[in-house]
Parts: sequence; C-alpha cells; structure tokens
Amino acid sequence: MMIGVIADDFTGATDIAGFLVANGLATTQMIGVPEAGTTVEGDAVVVSLKSRSNPAGEAVADSLAALEWLQSLGCRQIFQKYCSTFDSTAKGNIGPVADALMAAIGTDITVVCPALPINGRSIYKGYLFVGDQLLQESGMKDHPITPMTDSNLMRLMEMQSKGRAGVVTTATVERGVEAVRAEIERLRASGVSYVVLDAVSDAHLDVLGQAVADMALVTGGSGLGAGIARAVATGDTGRIEELARAAAEAGTPLHGPGIVISGSCSVMTNAQVAAYRDLAPVFDVDVERCLADPDAYGAEMAEWALAQPQDGGRPAPLITATAKPEVLRGIQARYGAAASEAVERAFAAAARRLADGGIVRFVVAGGETSGSVTQALAVSGFAIGPQIAPGVPWVRAVDRPLSLALKSGNFGAESFFVDCQPAEIRAVIGGAA
Repeated sequence: MMIGVIADDFTGATDIAGFLVANGLATTQMIGVPEAGTTVEGDAVVVSLKSRSNPAGEAVADSLAALEWLQSLGCRQIFQKYCSTFDSTAKGNIGPVADALMAAIGTDITVVCPALPINGRSIYKGYLFVGDQLLQESGMKDHPITPMTDSNLMRLMEMQSKGRAGVVTTATVERGVEAVRAEIERLRASGVSYVVLDAVSDAHLDVLGQAVADMALVTGGSGLGAGIARAVATGDTGRIEELARAAAEAGTPLHGPGIVISGSCSVMTNAQVAAYRDLAPVFDVDVERCLADPDAYGAEMAEWALAQPQDGGRPAPLITATAKPEVLRGIQARYGAAASEAVERAFAAAARRLADGGIVRFVVAGGETSGSVTQALAVSGFAIGPQIAPGVPWVRAVDRPLSLALKSGNFGAESFFVDCQPAEIRAVIGGAA
C-alpha cells in the first residue's frame, strides 16, 4: 500500500479517491475508521471522516485512529486531505490534526497545498484563489460553518498550528523538482514546519507530486494527490486503462429510482439548484420544521420523494435546503448553529427512509450533508467509479445496492444534477451527456 489518505469529510474523500484512480492507483474508500484487522488491497486507501467541523479534539482523535489503521496496512505515505478552499477556523481543524499527525509519525515538516487548478483553486505566493478572486472575496466568505476571511495560507496555518509556515513560490516550482526539494530542505533548516506550495496549473502539480512523493506526511487537496499518483504510478498505459475499466464496472451507477439532496449553500450549488428546479419536482426544506422535529420532518420529506413518479423520462426529485447568502445570514442570525444541525439530522432521517423505500441512486451536494446521508445509510466502504465532473466520481457501496455522487459545494457545472441522471432521462430533458 503506497498511500493512506485521511479525509476530513465524505465529499473530500470521494474527490481524492476519484483522482487517484484516474491517475493510475487502485483505490478503495472506507467509511469511518475500520475495525482493527480489516485489510484492503490496492495502491491507496482513503478513510472518510466527518471531522471538518467537529471540536478540534475530536478531529485529532479520529485522525490518529485512522493513522493507526493505515499504518497497520504498511502505507508508506500519509496524506491529510482537506478541502481545496481550506475550510477551517482560526482554531482548526486542519492545523491541530496536522500537528498531531506529525508528532505521531515522527516528522518535523510537511507541505500544505489545497490547489486544484481544474476547478479554479490556485495558490500564488502562498495566497489561495478561487477563480480570479482571493479566497476571502469568494463565496466562501459566507460559508455557514467555516467562513473564510483570510486568503494567506501561511497565516492560516500559523493561527491553527504550533509550527512556523513558509512558502515555495511559483518561481521555484517552475525551476523543477530538485529546486522544490532544495527549498523545502532550506525551509526545514530554518525552523519551518509547514511549507505552502504554490500551484497555478496541473504542470505545477506534476512537479510538486514528484518532489514530495517520498515525504512521510503531506497535506492538501486532491490536486496534489493527483500529482503524487502520476509520480508513483507505474506509467503502464495498459494498467491505467484497465483501472479505468474496472472503476467504470465497479462504480457505474445502479439503475433504479434516484434522489437529489442539496444542503450546500455555495454559489455554484445555488446555480445548480436553480437550473434543476425547472426540470424536476422540488421539496424546499423548512428550517423551523427541522428544528421542531427533524426525524419526523425527514420522514415526511422521504414520503414526498417516494410518491414522485420517475418513469417516462422524469428526473429524480430534489430535496433542497440550499439558500442564497442573504437568506442564509438571516437563518444564522435567528437560529445559529442549531439550524444546520437540525437540517442535517432531517436529511439523515430522510436518507434512511428513502433507502428502505427503494431509492438506489443518491446525488448529494455539500460536505456536511454528504456525511450525514452516508452515515445514515450505514455503508462501510465504496468502490470508486467514473467521474461525473472533476472531483466528483460515482461511487458504489460495497455492502449495499446503493450508488452515490457526493459533491463538494462549488464543484460541477450548472448542469451537474442533470448530468447525474440516467442517459435516457438526459435525452428527454435535453441535459448534458
């Protein structure tokens, strides 16, 4: 086993798993920390945690438990995976988890690289950009749980962690692998523990992947994971093609009734919900009903969805709590964090009833929502299938007849929910292939 990944949410886990498979590494995704003695085969394994917004102590404990299991498999590199928008607060959880992993592994340095250029996430001089905007100017400034108000990754790491941070700039990356390695070593000698890596293109990720492929611990997003996969995979075109065929066979979505559940309030998810609203039946979640009795209201959502016909080219129904930033601010001001918690509990109750009622395809938008739904469905792991959009593969549960597409908030095109529908339905409603 070459790479063991500890992902802080379920969408992030499927994100990196899909990129590892696409770049030549046979990969399995596990839901939560497996029991001691559980073994898997392949080149890489991803442990999906729901630790992004937990108290920092819980996130550290869960991550160390995942580390212990991954070490039992003999993983030669540990990858701490977080979102490409560095979703966190001044107190964590990225920094505290990285501190704990470094101490447990016995290393004094690691790298920080959430860049994913294919989805518009780039790093320049240590600043994180979303498209043409600094992170703090993007829609992430309005995130209900982890609003991002600083774009400087060095400052963010030093606020959260015990170590000093430095940067390997684009100019160094463009000088090649050995220049990057030399700069990391220079920064280590100067007392830096966290080295932010600039990356504004996939070519940069290829350089960085080679430069850090032998490090005991790396941290970052799926872009760096793809770069490392390209560096360590055999390069055998036939094997990569075989992996792609195997992934398509193992993860191709099941035929049968589906559901779309959207909890993300990102800019892109708002656009995706708006585009899908004109094509499919929609259930708009009432936050006050969630707060009053989330389990009963979740069951009501599910019964509504199960009553919607899905024959004759009709797309899967949508249950959505997605809201515009100004509406979201009003909900937060009135109810605080309790609103998000109640909505997620209602989604979990709905997911259980939907699966019992025969739904086999779940399309879920939002990291917190994906975690709630996946845990409610009580699956132990996923086979990784073909990508619907960069960072969003289809996955199939290994122990239940369920297919899922777990989407981070800003991933996918506006047509994403349409793109997830079976081909015969896309043909009827005129969606993308």
